[in-house]
Amino acid sequence: MLTHLECTRCGEHYPADRPQSVCPKDAGILYARYDLAAIKQSFSSARLALRAPTMWRYDAVLPEANPVSLGEGFTPMLPSREYPNVYIKDEGLNPTGSFKARGLSAAVTMARHFGLKKLAIPSAGNAAGALAAYSAAAGLEAHIFMPKDVPAANRIECDYYGAHVTLVEGLISDCAKKVVELKDSDSWKKDGWFDVSTTKEPYRVEGKKTMGYEVAEQLGWRLPQGIIYPTGGGVGLLGMWKAFEEIEALGWIGPERPKMIVVQSAGCAPVVKAWDEGKQSVEMWTNAATLASGLRVPKPYGDYLILDILKKSKGTAISATDEEILEATRHWSRVEGIFAAPEGAACLVAYRKLRANSFFKPEDTVVLFNTGTGLKYLDVLDTRVASGDSLAKPVAPAKPAARQIGGIIGPY
Repeated sequence: MLTHLECTRCGEHYPADRPQSVCPKDAGILYARYDLAAIKQSFSSARLALRAPTMWRYDAVLPEANPVSLGEGFTPMLPSREYPNVYIKDEGLNPTGSFKARGLSAAVTMARHFGLKKLAIPSAGNAAGALAAYSAAAGLEAHIFMPKDVPAANRIECDYYGAHVTLVEGLISDCAKKVVELKDSDSWKKDGWFDVSTTKEPYRVEGKKTMGYEVAEQLGWRLPQGIIYPTGGGVGLLGMWKAFEEIEALGWIGPERPKMIVVQSAGCAPVVKAWDEGKQSVEMWTNAATLASGLRVPKPYGDYLILDILKKSKGTAISATDEEILEATRHWSRVEGIFAAPEGAACLVAYRKLRANSFFKPEDTVVLFNTGTGLKYLDVLDTRVASGDSLAKPVAPAKPAARQIGGIIGPY
């Protein structure tokens, strides 16, 4: 039972019976809170065995509303063929080919529940496709702002789902400015608009937290020693940490927690930089450039929560170059049979480095998240040389011209 929304900065409570954005007092991210003591009396882990293999199997700890579902969630957690005790959680098998399906399923579900009509989002790609798909399924309008150099698959799928797409010159921060301009228009409230940007509403975190429930369930209600997660906006990281707190309150696990590992691209690594410098917030990363478009987030809005989770979990943050990511993408394809998104393959780079420096031992159980399918990145991953040699070594694309990006963006 959803009881209220709570600010993660000041702790202020807000009603959950209407659309909410961030805390009006301090712009803190709002979390959905539940009566877990009451839920514990009627909802047990044993009940899950006969439930549908989607994220909505955990409906007791999700908002009460008629779900807008395309079958998202309960993705396989595959044992690595190369590393004992390593599992690859393959989110590329979700609808629209990425983990974004979880968050947008929950967000669109609540948007329809509240009677909203038009949903706006700035996106680096996969969130746009997911919003377009779930909005189509819900009969709502999706208005998407994405960089012109977004992977072609993301742009095309949005068009086919019937979304209203605006291509923007620049990065996701420039796309965010377009949404801000739209929010200042006269029609915003009158026509039922709502901003579903990452962490600018509370329910995408709720969809993403189901990854934490699944990791625990698929490991027999125990948690791994580590989770490596490709982090742009970091919503999945926030969601899983929230899930572990809830699962403990339900009595299904104890106080143990995995070390949470952030992996980012070396071309856009604001969380890594802040972590290395011992800071509690992230500075804007200028001239962000990486082939892993989902990691091209110069300043995540939830930075203070991400860094706090790393500290509490005794985790760390690590970066991977585009060259390392491309090699790992090809390696996972050939060794594991998983055609991963570049963001997901970055987890392999991180794991190798953390094994090499003894952060993880061979006997540690570690879960690596592949957040999407490589099929969404064919134009990025087509690295063949002019001779047509399909076995040519991958070459990272040229970086865009340097440019200054001002303002603060959210992790979209």
